[in-house]
Amino acid sequence: MLVSHPSPLDDRKSSENHFTGNNLYEILIASVKNPEKVFLIREDESTVTYRDIDILSARIAYQLSQLGIKKGDRLVAQVAKSVEALALYLGCLRSGVIFVPLNPAFTLIELQYYLENAEPKIVVCSPENYAEIANLAVKTGINIVKTIETKVENSLIVSQEREAFNFSTVNVAKNDIAVMIYTSGTTGKPKGAMLSHHNLAVNGTDLKNCWNFSENDVLLHSLPIFHVHGLFFATHCVMLGGASMVFLPKFSVDTVLKFLPKATVMMGVPTYYTRLLADNRFQKEICSQMRLFISGSAPLREETFKEFEARTGLEILERYGMSETGVNTSNPLKGERRLGTVGLPLGKSELRIVDDNNNPVPPDRVGNVQVKGENVFAGYWRMPEKTKAEFTADGFFKTGDLGKLSVDGYVSLVGRAKDLIISGGMNVYPKEVEVCLNEIAGVVESAVIGLPHPDFGEAVTAVIVSDNLKMSDREIKAYLRERLANYKIPKQFLIIENLPRNAMGKIQKNILRKQYQELYTIS
Repeated sequence: MLVSHPSPLDDRKSSENHFTGNNLYEILIASVKNPEKVFLIREDESTVTYRDIDILSARIAYQLSQLGIKKGDRLVAQVAKSVEALALYLGCLRSGVIFVPLNPAFTLIELQYYLENAEPKIVVCSPENYAEIANLAVKTGINIVKTIETKVENSLIVSQEREAFNFSTVNVAKNDIAVMIYTSGTTGKPKGAMLSHHNLAVNGTDLKNCWNFSENDVLLHSLPIFHVHGLFFATHCVMLGGASMVFLPKFSVDTVLKFLPKATVMMGVPTYYTRLLADNRFQKEICSQMRLFISGSAPLREETFKEFEARTGLEILERYGMSETGVNTSNPLKGERRLGTVGLPLGKSELRIVDDNNNPVPPDRVGNVQVKGENVFAGYWRMPEKTKAEFTADGFFKTGDLGKLSVDGYVSLVGRAKDLIISGGMNVYPKEVEVCLNEIAGVVESAVIGLPHPDFGEAVTAVIVSDNLKMSDREIKAYLRERLANYKIPKQFLIIENLPRNAMGKIQKNILRKQYQELYTIS
């Protein structure tokens, strides 16, 4: 291991926890007091120190500069989760190159859209996909395709370590774009959300402070890193706290149970926690070192929250974020983690609930969620009109979420605005119905959608995953009528094996709406 590498790790007093400059890499690394501290623990229990990752990311940054990739150029990465993949992200930050991560599961047809839209100077992919992606790249005018695996042809990681010693982190303005994250594209084509070095630094610092990350923490990281949850929220908290993390390639109950006794914090999506609860090995004793379980990216069911607390003695901390803004709200580390809410606005960010005319609504009244702060993205890539339309005149971003705000500031979400059902002229918020359905014995989970109806305009429809559900449709309706107004009662109940989800566990209601769009059509 090389130890004489001049970098931001060494270019500061070890006792200080501050930074100068705007480059996110320098900001992230500034909290590391001991360069030899373990940063990553792999699944095979081998380790990577902060100095190791610093050297590796410098080598990648140097190679990018040698290829003529410069500040402001885009790099598209479609690679599996690995130490090298994380170093690629950090190397891009150091170079001022805009990092564009993509889901490794995307097909060539899907990938073509992103390459044409982002117009990257370079594509980085897995060796097994190199030939077909290189061919596609040529068709879209991209001349450079590389991999990050060592000891293979066309790798960005080569043995020119000595030259990398001379690489200096590129100076950037705080509003220079660091990353472009494509949104899920549930309506229309995916959009590239541009996040600046400053956006990410502010949100990361707020999260680190909110969740009290320190050098004593070990994060259990089993999330993908092509998404803001695993790449930003998890990794940035660890680096800003000078902590360590168990870096697993994917979520596996067996592997997570193996490493939980060595961890202090875990971040996950609700599915991770339901799968742990389904395993009898997951008991309080295995969580003896854990201080915090965090959930996000999809709503956490009340049943999961309560069962988890009963099993472990710990409450899951739920938060709310999105690609364009990072995390907006979080239940408190110390204080009430209020069930059914996503907590309080984070840091100095602002959040308001308004009607369709941007007028504030009273407490506990459903409205449109809007946010404002230094964490909010710069806009959508090459879509100035769309960007303008998504911001209010006074600078608030329209999240597209529907929610309400309690008198004491807790935020509750009731769904996406596009998921709002208008049946017979009455507004139906899907989550309100789903909460009641999920209380029924035998209902594993549910998704409530609106489908075209010749009389009502939209018909409230429930799609249910069941496990020995014994109630008939008529009995379910009777149960719901005791709890909900009649216009909110689903017209039909559809039983399926699994709800469609994206990579982060969010239910894709758009797929359900398309699949059942002709359910009420009169022939």
